[in-house]
Amino acid sequence: MKFMKLGSKPDTFQTDGKDVRIVASELATDIIVHVGDVKFHLHKFPLLSKSYRLQRLVGDENGDEIHIPDIPGGPVAFEICAKFCYGVTVTLNAYNVVTARCAAEYLEMHETVEKGNLIYKIEVFLSTSIFRSWKDSIIVLQTTKPLLPFSENLKLVSHCIDSIASKASIDSSKVEWSYTYNRKKLPSENGFDSHWNGVKKQQSVPKDWWVEDLSELELDYFKQVIAAIKSKGRVSPQVIGEALKAYTYKRLPSLSKASMIHGDVKIQSLVENIIWLLPPGKGSVSCSFLLKLLRVASLSGSGEAGKRELIKRIGRQLEEASVPDLLIPTVEGENTIYDIDMVLNIVEEFVMQDNRSAKSCAEVTEELEGMKSLSIVSGASMVAVTKLVDGYLAEVAKDPNLPLSKFVDLAEMVSNESRAVHDGLYRAIDMFLKEHPSMNKSDRKKLCGLIDCKRLSPDACGHAVQNERLPSRMAVQVLYHEQARACATAAAAAANCRSDSGGITSYGSSRSAGTTNTTEDEWNGVEDLKSVDKSMKLGGSRGGGSERSSSSNEANKKHLSGKGSNEKPKVIATPKKILGKILSSKGQGGENSSSDTSGSPGSANHEEPKSTPARSIKYYVS
Repeated sequence: MKFMKLGSKPDTFQTDGKDVRIVASELATDIIVHVGDVKFHLHKFPLLSKSYRLQRLVGDENGDEIHIPDIPGGPVAFEICAKFCYGVTVTLNAYNVVTARCAAEYLEMHETVEKGNLIYKIEVFLSTSIFRSWKDSIIVLQTTKPLLPFSENLKLVSHCIDSIASKASIDSSKVEWSYTYNRKKLPSENGFDSHWNGVKKQQSVPKDWWVEDLSELELDYFKQVIAAIKSKGRVSPQVIGEALKAYTYKRLPSLSKASMIHGDVKIQSLVENIIWLLPPGKGSVSCSFLLKLLRVASLSGSGEAGKRELIKRIGRQLEEASVPDLLIPTVEGENTIYDIDMVLNIVEEFVMQDNRSAKSCAEVTEELEGMKSLSIVSGASMVAVTKLVDGYLAEVAKDPNLPLSKFVDLAEMVSNESRAVHDGLYRAIDMFLKEHPSMNKSDRKKLCGLIDCKRLSPDACGHAVQNERLPSRMAVQVLYHEQARACATAAAAAANCRSDSGGITSYGSSRSAGTTNTTEDEWNGVEDLKSVDKSMKLGGSRGGGSERSSSSNEANKKHLSGKGSNEKPKVIATPKKILGKILSSKGQGGENSSSDTSGSPGSANHEEPKSTPARSIKYYVS
């Protein structure tokens, strides 16, 4: 077996089947120390002169052999201490200093035994070198894990955490040590620093420079470091949120996928800890990241408390979400494809917070300008969430197992005033009707009752008139409101002509005015209607539409030419025969279905990985 001479090149020869290490000396060894499976043949004098524990063991056993099986670090750590006792130069670094410190404490190598003992020299090395180095502090913290509770009792863990947190909390312009950074800077850091000596310089150290290095820590230590950084209060919530996001993606590379294993304890622990580490307030992390956490929490079977906290946070910034973010799959055993109950809870939370915000805004009567600003923000958020809900409904409506009651509940949860145009809701309802062809008349009526025909655009009206999935009564309502709009537009055009005192007439197209019932600004807030069948546009194919336009044109022409200037322009109303023909054509025409469109994902820009070299710190003690 192997014989290793301390401080010299090891020799190998056979023995009784146990690793034996012997010191090279002219004097015969007089003590054997058993450490695990290794026997050390040593001399009493150098060992006992520096170790109070060995003094007691030799005195108690009254023999030449002692056993120390529970020394932290095992044979490697004992060998470092033994070399120091013999005056052999020992090389300490970030990887073995914790082992040596715990072993020296176990052997009681204090100053009271001998001045300049091993514990003192290690403490000097830690305070003057290790804890002043960013990367060495992280390495040392990682090495303390196998040596618990010794390393914790010696406060090595707390010293490392405080050193790391202090460095992460300083101004980034004062960072002069090496760190790893292969990520993109925060959006707020893409500009330039203020003038320095009259020269504008680009910021070289990002605010989240420390995030990637801390992602290497175990969860327990990562939690403690983040808590220490938060307690110092010098790092913004956005940077802390970025650290949590980077750590989560590091530990869960498939976070954006739905391939999580239900009941995985490690995933549950990770998600729950990340949730409780999130900084308070809105905007520390994106709504998209929160929804991904909620998806993982749901699929992995995390606790209800964590999911409720996420729902509350998502509700605060729901206007930032997208439809794909809300498509949270249901757990195994559910009938529906997506968890619509979760989205109902999120939207309910948003509505509750929006109402509380509006109420508190109304109470502050002294600050009128602030009230206006808050109400504008609240209104814009509600419009964005309403559009989001309509888009989500159009996606989940494709599920044949989706109950009508949940569809209606979600559609009614957002304010109807925030739907300037009902095209998005109409598209979702049309998709639901297409996937549920066996719905009875009462349910169809209840579903279509959500739509306000007066708020449909001309394109949506054209599609609705010939959509055989809708009740006939709704098609009549759409035609009635279209006719009313055309009459009102024609009357307004005629009134403008009569009020022209100079007799100058305008030859603008009344047909164009009659078919445009939505302003350009309103249209920009409406969901894209590419999915609506363009062949079903109102005009030409919808029966009385052409007659109404042409009649309006004729009336305007007579007035503009001077004939019958005292007469009101006549608009031909749609007779019952035309309505009957349109309704009968609904039964003869083919099925019109909406087609979904999806955008292509954008290409991600990848930056060149860059890392500054770490300085290796070594310390020689003898």
